Amino acid sequence: MATRRLAGLPLFSEFPPVSIRALALALAASTLAISAASAADVYTPDTTEVAVVNNADLIIELGAGISTQPAYEGANDYIVSGFPIVALQYLSIPGLFNIGSPDERQGGLRIGPSFRFVDKRNAADYPELLGTLPLDDSYQIGLRAGYEFPVYETLNVEVYGAARYAFNEGEGFVGDAGFDLISRPRPDLEFKLGPRTSFADSDYMDTYFAVKPIEALGSFGGLRAYDTSGGFKSVGVAASARYEFRPDWFLNANAAWDRLVGDAADSPIAQVGSKDQFFAGLGLSRRFSFDLF
Repeated sequence: MATRRLAGLPLFSEFPPVSIRALALALAASTLAISAASAADVYTPDTTEVAVVNNADLIIELGAGISTQPAYEGANDYIVSGFPIVALQYLSIPGLFNIGSPDERQGGLRIGPSFRFVDKRNAADYPELLGTLPLDDSYQIGLRAGYEFPVYETLNVEVYGAARYAFNEGEGFVGDAGFDLISRPRPDLEFKLGPRTSFADSDYMDTYFAVKPIEALGSFGGLRAYDTSGGFKSVGVAASARYEFRPDWFLNANAAWDRLVGDAADSPIAQVGSKDQFFAGLGLSRRFSFDLF
């Protein structure tokens, strides 16, 4: 029987044996290459890489939380209030400067806003302050600057300082300074711990820690007249933790202890209240990345 051809091509049986083996090897190699390429395409980014968008010029973190803090400067009672979370992780102005880093582990210069709220103070709410004049809410707004540098694979150190202007009631300048040990054992976890100190000018100290003669008289001996001056206000330690529970979303927790020192500690306000001041808070935040240029 004659062998038929299809469209001018020989039947499979007409290829030489060596050509068949070569073709089989080539097909096998192609199959392996395609499988490897497909496997390489299946990629689950970790949480830090999701947030660091290619060519991002601005990375910020925004959120809010609730905290417990002393009811007033030197208080033994506590209140619950809200607080904002605003952090600048990275800003790049091409040809001019960079602040921070797209990868937090690399550290660098950090600059961002600094806030604090001090609740109103009224002797009607706190019997130990009998005779003192009422104080309205006070707000503090300013800047925080720090420099973070790596010292070990999962350990960084940040040295920082913050300066704020207080207005509405307790007018004056206040600030904080300290350093933090920062551990990031996993891409989604961050821990901070370190000492800190705070300071205030004479106007601010006078508002919250001085006792005017008329106030001493109105306290019926409970408070003595007292003058203050500016300087260090407290020393203490602060700790925080942050967990990225889903890409770019964070749970934040913080706690701090401050011990009043100097004129603040010697004030009759602190004597009838407490020199130990505790803070704790929980918050939720989200990281945003922008390609500006």
